[in-house]
Amino acid sequence: MNRITLITPPDAQAMKSAREIQSSLIKPAGSLGELERLTVQLAGITGAIPRTVPRKAICLFGSDHGIYDEGVCSSPQDFTRRLMEVYAGSQRGAINVLARQAGAELRVYDLGVKGLGEYPGIITRKFLADGTADFLHGRAMSPETVRAVISFGIDVVRDMKREGIGLIGTGEVGMANTSPACACIMAGLGTRDDSLVGRGAGLDDEALYDKKKVILEALNFHAGNLTDPVNILSCVGGLDIAAMTGVFLGGAVYHVPVLVDGVISVAGAMMAYMIEPLTREYMIASHESAEPAYVHAAEHIGLTPCLKLGMRLGEGTGCAIMMRVIDDAIAIINGMATFQEL
Repeated sequence: MNRITLITPPDAQAMKSAREIQSSLIKPAGSLGELERLTVQLAGITGAIPRTVPRKAICLFGSDHGIYDEGVCSSPQDFTRRLMEVYAGSQRGAINVLARQAGAELRVYDLGVKGLGEYPGIITRKFLADGTADFLHGRAMSPETVRAVISFGIDVVRDMKREGIGLIGTGEVGMANTSPACACIMAGLGTRDDSLVGRGAGLDDEALYDKKKVILEALNFHAGNLTDPVNILSCVGGLDIAAMTGVFLGGAVYHVPVLVDGVISVAGAMMAYMIEPLTREYMIASHESAEPAYVHAAEHIGLTPCLKLGMRLGEGTGCAIMMRVIDDAIAIINGMATFQEL
């Protein structure tokens, strides 16, 4: 994690050049909204006007969560393993379909999925064989594990950049993972407002009440240790959230734009922002998740999602859709005529 000291602000001159090009195109200034802002941000991140569509990849991190045992999820925990096998095997999950549409590669990582052994198409990196522990009764994982997973996430970006990948999306799968995501966000905000707790995969009112109670009890149990992002992740986090924290930090270290997906992804983005606020400049928020904690985390970071589609699936699906918007933004800055040309 000492690589975090290498993070620098975006390239101001490249951003200025992008703004000048946008102001010269045959349209009212600012009339293409986010499409204009995106090209300016991409220029700042990479140090150059975006001239071609980048090679794209979506990282999908799979892990199980001990808090599942507290009844905070309506789906069988075995779905984590089964979905991982779908993503890598039949490749007919939602993220497979949308990634193909976006022209993005999908990299599937097993960080700690119960019952999942070596499987074709899955990159096995089990930090904890059965996922995290039940954080209602103890830490989800050790601080040492958190640091190792964050470092791994930074390495993912480093290696992808060496491969020529220039745009990265973040995704996850893990039954019950909206609970650690919400707990991390609430801990980071220093709030006990249980209206931030959402229904996840579709809890009824009674189950939602129980989920809120579990998260509040866990936050109170760990209250004295929720002092910094590493300890927050250690106490109430997940392997998937820690890995995405590393990816967001890695984007800033290696000057690669990284897309924020839904509530689990934004929890990782928030942890990265708390570690180093400059990481925000290297993040692009894709869509506004229907999970209530998302808006609070995004506002805390200073991110404005480009899309509002009522989605709450996860998997990186919002990132895949956003990649096509970015393709359009790059096409605009390169393909439109200028007033000077006319």
